[in-house]
Amino acid sequence: TSSKRGLIYIPNRKYTSDDSIWTKSNSDLTWYYNYGSSPTPSLSGSQLQFVPMLWGHPDETSGTTFYDTIKALKISGQNITHVFAFNEPDGDTKTGGSSIAPDKAASIWIRELEPLRKLGIQVGAPAVTGSQRGIDWLKDFFENCKGKCNADFMPIHWYGYSPSNNFEGLAGYVGQIMGTYPKLKIWVTEYALSRVALQESQAFYNQSAAWFDKMEYFDSNITHYSWFGSFRSDVSNVGPNAAMLTQNGKLTDIGSWYLGGSATGAVPQ
Repeated sequence: TSSKRGLIYIPNRKYTSDDSIWTKSNSDLTWYYNYGSSPTPSLSGSQLQFVPMLWGHPDETSGTTFYDTIKALKISGQNITHVFAFNEPDGDTKTGGSSIAPDKAASIWIRELEPLRKLGIQVGAPAVTGSQRGIDWLKDFFENCKGKCNADFMPIHWYGYSPSNNFEGLAGYVGQIMGTYPKLKIWVTEYALSRVALQESQAFYNQSAAWFDKMEYFDSNITHYSWFGSFRSDVSNVGPNAAMLTQNGKLTDIGSWYLGGSATGAVPQ
């Protein structure tokens, strides 16, 4: 069991009853995000704390729509303590990235995100892809900020694809980020071992979750993590064996473990 675990909410419009799986009172989940700035209605009133995200480049070039939205949520009584900024800005939109140049992201941050810190909200650095390209993008971003972008924590995305790029690859990448940004807390906000055998996926989950729960590193530590993903195995874009639900909406072993339960024996297809 762990208090660090969060939900990456992926809606299933065909099977809306799946939402109730994540809000059970005995679930380990404590927080969630949905890649948007507004809470998910079906998760409202649950134990899950919402973390808004400014996913990509706003439509306007000078407004403060995101800032205004989060401020309004705060005023309305929503417990907004953290926000995310930019989903894989170094990545292409065809693969889920928001594709934003570092200089543009810096100007948006200064206008929309930095003021949120005055409201007592902690702001996460841009969540780049788990690659050298992402690391280079972050470096360029902070250089363009010229000291005006003050991240409170560092979100990390990481996906492995083979036995040679599994837990050791994840741990090495997290260590590299920690070494580069030693003063920032770490949130691993997307991770999985993609398109591998079921036993390998389960072993990777168990090893990584145990490490996250115990991890401390000088002034930094992993305070939150969220497995990808909360969807049925037959629609998974990272392979069926990473999914927390079977094609029939039953919790897989990984899904049940993630919620603090025991193995179910339900095999994803």
